[in-house]
Amino acid sequence: MSRVDVAIVGAGFAGIGMAMALRRAGRESFVILERAASVGGTWRDNTYPGVACDVPSHLYGFAAHPNPDWSGVYARGDEIHAYLQDVADREQLGDRLRLQTPMLSARWVDDRWLIETGGAIPGLVEADALVLACGRLTEPEVPDIAGLEGFTGPLFHSARWDHSADLAGARVAVVGTGASAIQLVPELARLAQHVTLFQRTPAWIVPRDARHYSDAERELFATHPEALDGLRAELYTQGEARFASRSGDAAASATATRIALDHLHAQVTDPALRAALTPDYAFGCKRVLLSDQFYPAVASDRVTLQPSALAEVDGQTLVGADGARHEADVLVLATGFASTRQPYAALIRGEDGATLDQHWSDGMTSFASTVVSGFPNLFVLNGPNASLGHNSSVLMVEEQAAYAVRALAARDAVGGVLRVEPSAEEAYTDEIARAAASTPWITGGCRNWYVDERSGRLTLLWPGTVDAFRSRLARADGSEFVHESARRGARVHDGAGAPDEAPDEGDNTP
Repeated sequence: MSRVDVAIVGAGFAGIGMAMALRRAGRESFVILERAASVGGTWRDNTYPGVACDVPSHLYGFAAHPNPDWSGVYARGDEIHAYLQDVADREQLGDRLRLQTPMLSARWVDDRWLIETGGAIPGLVEADALVLACGRLTEPEVPDIAGLEGFTGPLFHSARWDHSADLAGARVAVVGTGASAIQLVPELARLAQHVTLFQRTPAWIVPRDARHYSDAERELFATHPEALDGLRAELYTQGEARFASRSGDAAASATATRIALDHLHAQVTDPALRAALTPDYAFGCKRVLLSDQFYPAVASDRVTLQPSALAEVDGQTLVGADGARHEADVLVLATGFASTRQPYAALIRGEDGATLDQHWSDGMTSFASTVVSGFPNLFVLNGPNASLGHNSSVLMVEEQAAYAVRALAARDAVGGVLRVEPSAEEAYTDEIARAAASTPWITGGCRNWYVDERSGRLTLLWPGTVDAFRSRLARADGSEFVHESARRGARVHDGAGAPDEAPDEGDNTP
């Protein structure tokens, strides 16, 4: 058994960001458990053709590690994976990383976490605090489709791309028209004989305006850090401004809707196809997508849009919900991820014996989108109400990591254990619900992954700006915790407040 102050599960942006925050606070007793063979998370796992970020590259990174060498306005997936590997090297995390070492379970016992690991380094890790940086885009969602297992050709999810499948000259079917599909369909249209695209619900799509950075621009970023700082600040401001259109501001939503419809009309001339690609729900209700290539690909003779869900598979024949039949040699599921139920939650058992999954049986809840009642000294990054639909999720991770470090410092000052007051979690959950009540995510007339269908609550998105999130976490004054001393058995409220301002800030995903 090994003993550390903090155990971090996951080595993507959240896990590496947490390790950086601990180091900068002088906390060196930590370990990072990662089930895969390298760091990178989402950007390690998603290798489908065309995979890239839809947040500008110079905002989609740690503030402490600017990268002047991004190839373009939007970074490719392999670039982001390489960036995270480079950051881990520069932060000298190698001796803290346990690769190919999955967390099998974690349970709160005698005022500490006991974490069972498997893989390359099986055994037990004993930790005072546990940080779940497991991500939300990890477990592919495979739809329940009659006959799917009987498909006679290559069948795989976009997040588990089979690079051995020969797609050249093949008839390829893609199920889904979300963020991954709109990136890979144009690539497949150039490679395959034909692509059939099953669309259950069309998406709002706005211009991406992607371009490569010139050598001169990259040289400027490398030699004049102030230019890169200025660009990052500009991109941040632009991102914050997008919140209005995503959250239902009437004027901003009308403008964004007009931009999206103009984009569609400019790129799709066939009225019937255009109608099939036009959403019937409010702008922002689902994730807004960015693409300059998707509509031209779908409008080409290389792609057939099937405007219904895939209902049945009969050998190599795919049957749409409207009865239309299509032949395919390869079937790609671009059907997203298990989102409202986080797979890691079933592995975590708190002090009352219940799992985190059971605690979240009515949808995820927390205080500060980070800590959970009944699970002492536990921090969840990129979990309940910590995602964004308008700006870089890396900014949120950095704020959560800073909050966790402040909480640990307060714990050390008082002694004992960080336990979240159930009333604080309930009040925060109500706060989120009130802020979300009139937004398109709740009222926009669509089914989205932001809302937990079991409760109808917004559980994934933060219903505000990054500025508002930073301010909210900075206002956490310690009263959300009851510190119970293991030595004295006394219950005392922590009077150590958070600083007046959160530390300086150092996504969206495929």
